[in-house]
Amino acid sequence: QVQLVESGGGLVQAGGSLRLSCAASGSIFSIYTMGWYRQAPGKQRELVATITSGSRTNYAESVKGRFTISRDNAKNTVYLQMNSLKPEDTAVYYCNARIPPAGMPYWGKGTLVTVSS
Repeated sequence: QVQLVESGGGLVQAGGSLRLSCAASGSIFSIYTMGWYRQAPGKQRELVATITSGSRTNYAESVKGRFTISRDNAKNTVYLQMNSLKPEDTAVYYCNARIPPAGMPYWGKGTLVTVSS
């Protein structure tokens, strides 16, 4: 089992930056594919970015060039650096962990990001 705790959310003006962190505990962090997802009010949860155990990354088209996912296996932590934030990035951001290709996903409780115009 994996326990995930997100932090770093908050209120920021459009064009600003935030860095989200997700601390993992309870299992061998380095073998997990880690991801960030988000859910805006009234919308379905969507993929933001993922990073494999080998640090291969994948991004949603809407955040490419603005967001960067990274991981520090020594600290059991995955990060999401968010730059050039837009009001449409407003959402609760969730951390996800799974063992590929089809392992059971684990979720954090989320952190709220609000981008004001």
